[in-house]
Amino acid sequence: MIHPLSDCQNKNIPESTSVWQFCVVLPGAHIGENVNICSHCFIENDVCIGNNVTIKCGVQVWDGIELEDNVMIGSNVTFTNDKYPRSKNKKWKLLRTKVCKGATIGAGATILPGLTIGECAIVGAGAVVTKDVPAREIWAGNPARFIGTIQ
Repeated sequence: MIHPLSDCQNKNIPESTSVWQFCVVLPGAHIGENVNICSHCFIENDVCIGNNVTIKCGVQVWDGIELEDNVMIGSNVTFTNDKYPRSKNKKWKLLRTKVCKGATIGAGATILPGLTIGECAIVGAGAVVTKDVPAREIWAGNPARFIGTIQ
């Protein structure tokens, strides 16, 4: 289902995937089955979104971001892909970020570029992630730090 008030330029969205109103999905993005992209999201070209992913409202998924299967992205999560952003910088370097299978990122978290969020990890709401988060760990705070494990 693609809402008529979205700007979905991608012609390869599976029928099982929902794109809600006021979203922009660029043509180069790869989007899997049974994905839910809630309102006011932006999906750039060099993006890979796996199956059964939920992206809540107000999230921008920039070039170089990969969300594996069964990932949950909370509202207003901020991804970045440039460690040293500058206006009109032609020499910028894309840093790839991977959110592994089954991971959850809480609302309002910020994920710095070039990191990996491990399988089934949880990033708490509002966290600022500056380091890789290992599989099955819970990280929270600013800067995010280890606070527990998933059994």
